[in-house]
Amino acid sequence: MLDRLDQQPPDALLALIKLHDADPRPDKIDLGVGVYRTGQGETPVFGAIKAAERKLVDEQPSKSYLGPEGDMGFVHALMPYIFDGTDPSLGGRIEGMQTPGGTGAVRLALALAKACGVTRILMGVPSWPNHAQIVKDLGLELVTFAHSTADGAADLDALKAALADAREGDAVLLHGCCHNPTGIDYTPGQWDEIATLLADSPALPVLDLAYQGLGHGMDEDAYGVRRVISAVPEALVAYSCDKNFGLYRDRVGALYAMTQDAESLNRVLSNGHALARAAWSMPPDHGAAAVRLILEDETLTAQWQDELDQMRTRIRQVRDRLGAAGKVGSVDLGPLAQQNGMFAVLPLDKDQIAELRSEHGIYMAGSGRINVAGLTMDNIDKFVSAVRAVAS
Repeated sequence: MLDRLDQQPPDALLALIKLHDADPRPDKIDLGVGVYRTGQGETPVFGAIKAAERKLVDEQPSKSYLGPEGDMGFVHALMPYIFDGTDPSLGGRIEGMQTPGGTGAVRLALALAKACGVTRILMGVPSWPNHAQIVKDLGLELVTFAHSTADGAADLDALKAALADAREGDAVLLHGCCHNPTGIDYTPGQWDEIATLLADSPALPVLDLAYQGLGHGMDEDAYGVRRVISAVPEALVAYSCDKNFGLYRDRVGALYAMTQDAESLNRVLSNGHALARAAWSMPPDHGAAAVRLILEDETLTAQWQDELDQMRTRIRQVRDRLGAAGKVGSVDLGPLAQQNGMFAVLPLDKDQIAELRSEHGIYMAGSGRINVAGLTMDNIDKFVSAVRAVAS
């Protein structure tokens, strides 16, 4: 029966990694892989994480199962950073569970939405490619609208039109901040309008907050999520610690559900637990336990926030330097300075992207997405010159 399966195309990003690794040129630039890199091109382990891991080695009493809900100390320690306020549970209406990374959180959010009757997912495009793959795998219908306009702003009118056509059984998937792949976020004023629209919409909000702290700050990057949460009766929030704690391979995430009243919350979470039990049984513990130890310790929390601030500052410096280059051939790099997070999309065609790779040793996704954290103060000029060469 296994012979009935069709050959699937290789993952384009994984193929790009292999091409980059095989390139002998010492000045090659990798802008494809979606991980943070320092000015030296490294993706280090946070010092705060190292300290927490040492505590785990010395103090962790057991490696026994946690249950499908995971480490609830971790889940609760994150809540003030996501939801703010003296009562981040909103009077007992919000609770969460641990997931294997932000991907697990998104998958579980959409599976839970399907279980409660959602049949269509409204989503701005372009989006993170795995969003559409998860929607398809769950057998849900994907309804797309434009995320951004030709002049590089978030397309609020397109979202308004999608919500105007929303019906019972719809959910809308929105990036909380640092949009992947465009880097184009809704402004605070636009989030205010979106929250008002969602309050009157039948669509269930599903908010993907995967890069908190890498845009403008922890509070600033949570503004959209908090505004929506304050306006709507129910929502799902998928969260990732893989980026803002540098825990990519440890797969650390959480899913939060907000219900209309505290009485229905346990019923909703029981369904989340059942879906998780069937999908992965128990989430991995190590990374989440390290995050919990950091957030329980004032000194480690301060160290983590300082390291996160350094990441955000470096990303902003790269964006400002790119933006200062302005128009480079047919490509305007100016808007990159106004965007947020690690990603941006350049208006290059496949031939130009191939030429960047073959002639200049610059590796980027075929969609034109670049990871700006792959650039340093030493190689930005090379990158700008290469773009000018292929886009003139």
